[in-house]
Amino acid sequence: MTELCISTPHDDGRARRAVAILAWAQSVLGAQLPVHFILGGLVGAMLAENKALATVPISMTVLGSMLAAPLMSLLMGRLGRRVGFALGALAGTAGAALAVHAIAQKDFVLFCAAAALTGIYMACHNFYRFAAADMASPDFRPKAISYVMAGGLIAALLGPELVIWFQDAMEPIPFAGAYRAVIVLNLVGVLPVMFLDIPRPARRARGESAGRPWSEILADRRVVVAMLCAMVSYALMNLVMTSTPLAMIGCGFGTPDAAGVVRLHVLAMYAPSFFTGPVIARFGAPRVIAAGLACLALASMVALAGIEIEHFTAALILLGIGWNFGFIGATSMLAGAHLPEERARVQGLNDFLVMGLVTAASFGSGALMASFGWMAVNLAMLPFLTAAGAALIWLVLREGVRVRA
Repeated sequence: MTELCISTPHDDGRARRAVAILAWAQSVLGAQLPVHFILGGLVGAMLAENKALATVPISMTVLGSMLAAPLMSLLMGRLGRRVGFALGALAGTAGAALAVHAIAQKDFVLFCAAAALTGIYMACHNFYRFAAADMASPDFRPKAISYVMAGGLIAALLGPELVIWFQDAMEPIPFAGAYRAVIVLNLVGVLPVMFLDIPRPARRARGESAGRPWSEILADRRVVVAMLCAMVSYALMNLVMTSTPLAMIGCGFGTPDAAGVVRLHVLAMYAPSFFTGPVIARFGAPRVIAAGLACLALASMVALAGIEIEHFTAALILLGIGWNFGFIGATSMLAGAHLPEERARVQGLNDFLVMGLVTAASFGSGALMASFGWMAVNLAMLPFLTAAGAALIWLVLREGVRVRA
């Protein structure tokens, strides 16, 4: 269990063992995120006097993740991945416990604070994918990232089931039982993480370089485009997913219907991960990112076509696939575009920017939904997809075959 303070040469055998533990964390600890994304808006609507604020708790989760990401990345760079992930599970436990209390007290502000604590867990959760790449060789790297992301399949099944099984477990207090189940989920799920064996980067001697200066890192087109595509893929997924339960309830569907659609969406987010890595290794990250952006555009078109259960289902499935290709492709591109000693800085900045745009999308989702409706939420995707697609084309035209990996 000892994390050695050494450099991290490629060691695919060790990387595979780490991938197994990270896939567990993605599967079990990660199930708390579907629970919160299903219930956050519904609890918000129940507790907030102004229903336009219904999605603020989810936005607070994303905001908490954005603010925590650089700090958690630096902490993992200093103390190791295992410590960072354990602290993330502790934050998830605290957030769920506070959510139970806030719902019982009918306190909207307190529930938003609980959601922000969940955001600290989310920040750590988002580093599972980078941790998978820490020791992997260039050939195994996209597969390692993809296999860890595939663990979300179990989260996709477990999270909505926790909502269905436990949302009324504390009657007459609605929804609080599901958050109480999340407390247990964190305490059980963190145990295998304590055996994670990923070496810490070696501490630098005084005056030793920490890698390239920011001006040089951000002059690398791969870094900039990878960050932009990750931002757009994640933010647009969140924009639409946040409003989906509210839109479905508004169209006359019930909570189980919304949970079922979110379950299929999360399955679509992670099921492709079994082959996304090999596809990236075969065809290159830019083509996979392009396929993801195309799926996101198609999701918008399907959602605009109608408000039957089939439209919600198909749109959310396409949204999940688009996120998978776009986000994993961008992660793989970024992981190969920086030096090991730059890891904490670059990954921290990436997730700060990603969650920053996701925060804006989450707040914007509630405002768009309340003011203009479901169709406006989906139309808002198109300018961002155009910008990301143009940047990707620019990268390929400027660097060509050099961006295949």
